[in-house]
Amino acid sequence: MTELRVSVPDLGGIDEVEVIELCVASGDQVETEDAIIVLESDKATMEVPVPQAGVIESFLVAVGDRVSSGTEVAVLRVADASSNNGATNEDEAPAATEAAKVEQENEAVSESNLPADKTGTTQDVVVPDLGGIDEVEVIELSASEGDELEAEDSLIVLESDKATMEVPMPIKGQVLSFKVKVGDKVKQGDVVATVETLSSSAQSSGEDTATVSKSQTAPQQSPSASTKEASKSAPKPLADLQVSASKSGQAHAGPAVRKLARELGVDLSMVPGTGPKNRILKEDLHSFVKVKVNQSGSASVGVVGSQEDFSKYGPIQEVSLNKIKQVTAKNMVQSWTTVPQVTQFDEADITELEHYRKTAMVSMLPEGVKVSPLAFIMKACAHALKAFPNFNSSLGPDGTTLILKQFFHVGIAVDTPEGLLVPVVKDVDQKGVVNLAKESAELAKKARDKKLPLDAMSGGCFTISSLGGIGGTAFTPIVSAPQVAILGVSKAQMKPVWNGKEFEPRLMLPLNLSYDHRVIDGAEAARFARYLCELLSDTRHLLL
Repeated sequence: MTELRVSVPDLGGIDEVEVIELCVASGDQVETEDAIIVLESDKATMEVPVPQAGVIESFLVAVGDRVSSGTEVAVLRVADASSNNGATNEDEAPAATEAAKVEQENEAVSESNLPADKTGTTQDVVVPDLGGIDEVEVIELSASEGDELEAEDSLIVLESDKATMEVPMPIKGQVLSFKVKVGDKVKQGDVVATVETLSSSAQSSGEDTATVSKSQTAPQQSPSASTKEASKSAPKPLADLQVSASKSGQAHAGPAVRKLARELGVDLSMVPGTGPKNRILKEDLHSFVKVKVNQSGSASVGVVGSQEDFSKYGPIQEVSLNKIKQVTAKNMVQSWTTVPQVTQFDEADITELEHYRKTAMVSMLPEGVKVSPLAFIMKACAHALKAFPNFNSSLGPDGTTLILKQFFHVGIAVDTPEGLLVPVVKDVDQKGVVNLAKESAELAKKARDKKLPLDAMSGGCFTISSLGGIGGTAFTPIVSAPQVAILGVSKAQMKPVWNGKEFEPRLMLPLNLSYDHRVIDGAEAARFARYLCELLSDTRHLLL
């Protein structure tokens, strides 16, 4: 057995990137070109493959590490040390470097033949160098015909089985027309759009000249056969693989996972990711498919609206749902059709809690801090989740196991102009009500301002949906799978309550507990709801 060191390839001028995933484990058998780690910069994601088949002896990096070009990331054991295929990444580096030089020369030729942009001049935007890939698929049109864009704004997004990349605007201008549509297959040099210059852009030295029309680009030198082969085998520089996420709203997943999802016919927006930054791993995809197979006979989870033509009855207006509402609709339909849900109703006497919150507590709070009943409810839920572990769980992938969580992260439903968002407050059991009030208020503000970080809505164990500020007496919230329960909170009301001798006015808070009946039975749900009510009836219980 021969030992090879796998290194980070050329990063295209980027100094450092983060390791966000180890695709295999030590001791795993891998084949040539299998990805072993995934790297990510602020603009792109890239898989690092092995140069030949072998066994991963050990990793030299961990998730979260920062690496640069040439950093050794793993030790690979191969059978034949004398094989030509046994060249290390260091051996491949000269070929890759040579390929990069040829590409730079070609781009220099193209740039030297670019005419100065003038107002009103039209240009065809073409597919740039694909690094040896024959064809790629158009997965998104990032703009619309008539849009005015800045130079380097994304026009379309392409995807191969190895990478996702954006084709940018070569100049500041207007999109006249697209020559392709989503789903089309294109290759290097194909025209994808026609644009018109809006203003002079002579400062084109930093632009991607490879996207200029073939009629405006001088013939490129033909690289040698060995250089062509090297450019095919060398990983595409990370800086060239622009990942589209924020504009398209697509799931966070690598090219290999996307390819597998297409082969399996899986919509990645429906798959919960467990990797760093909610990245969807192959294991997540396998688990999702396994659950769906085991749910044979269950209703379709697609969102289906009315097929009737209402215009025959009178004037109508059709308004598109924004992305948040579309995703919420899919998730709610999936949860409603796959989770048998029951709702338990109860009332908590919060008379003493509210008296304390509005009197004695006020003088003890830091200036500018307000504590709403929600902070007390969150703290009470953390106590109840500890007392009833089944509520802090998720059903295993095959439906025969229960995953009991040892952490207590609570999601808070926030009403925003764009729709419902559910940021998650982490480690609720370890925080006091003042800190919970401050953190939940900050998350709610970020949600309304569209500034929530990527991981702010992940990891929730249990959700609270409070409509108390709006009104109503009761409602039935829908469980957000893979969670198994959700608490709905309605508006508190003064009611006459019998104390054994007489009726007295008490402030009663309606609680609506929906739960997954596959995991939780009715008696357990009733006890959980009663326990919550007892905790909220006296703030001293929350100190236990």
